[in-house]
Amino acid sequence: MQAQFELGDILREQHKYIETSSFTTWQKRTLFALSRCRTAALGGHIDQCDNPECSKLHLSYNSCRNRHCPKCQGHKRELWIPQRQAELLAVGYYHLVFTLPSELNELTLVASKLVYDTLFKAVWYTLDGFSENPKFLGARTGMISILHTWGSNMSLHPHLHCIVPAGGITKDGNWKNAPSVKSSLNRRNLVSLKKTKMGIRYKVSLTKEERTDLLNIIHKGKHTSQAYRNAYILLNTDKSEFSTPLTNMEIS
Repeated sequence: MQAQFELGDILREQHKYIETSSFTTWQKRTLFALSRCRTAALGGHIDQCDNPECSKLHLSYNSCRNRHCPKCQGHKRELWIPQRQAELLAVGYYHLVFTLPSELNELTLVASKLVYDTLFKAVWYTLDGFSENPKFLGARTGMISILHTWGSNMSLHPHLHCIVPAGGITKDGNWKNAPSVKSSLNRRNLVSLKKTKMGIRYKVSLTKEERTDLLNIIHKGKHTSQAYRNAYILLNTDKSEFSTPLTNMEIS
């Protein structure tokens, strides 16, 4: 049964809200493309049946071809699944989910690329650290990871879904099966990893616009707020060409 309303119907109905919202330019462009997909706004083409007894004409509207579109890009998703399945090894796999601390959610709105890149790196750093540690596996593993930025209730909830093989390749090139992930990724071991390896100071490279957005948080926020602290840390680890030491006037 065909749905009474489609995503495009809702987006067209809410176009004024989208235009005046705090969405980024890229997000607005995506929503605009989805709202016009397979409508007269994108033009169309005519197909004709090549059967002489039919010769029926059929008008089709053009697709937006935006990768986020559920209407015209669904076939690419279906192609993506067997491509990833072809990469799987003949071993068991674990499904792990790593969630960005909620205190950092606000930063994703002003420095999304920076935060999400760091999330991917931190997750791989954690898994790689455990797999290469002889106490847990002593072999090099891998992962396939997908970023989800929204929860099931459509709230901002960035997290990574990771498919991790139940084992890895040792230094002598042999396969080694992994012990239980639950026994390895317990709280005590995570704290141990943090103490021994996470002491490395992060260095980031902010754009001029990202620095401006973070400085606005510093100016408007309170010293005790988590958003203020996060912005302060990022600005102080910035090693870009726009990096300058924070002055007392800037943080007052």
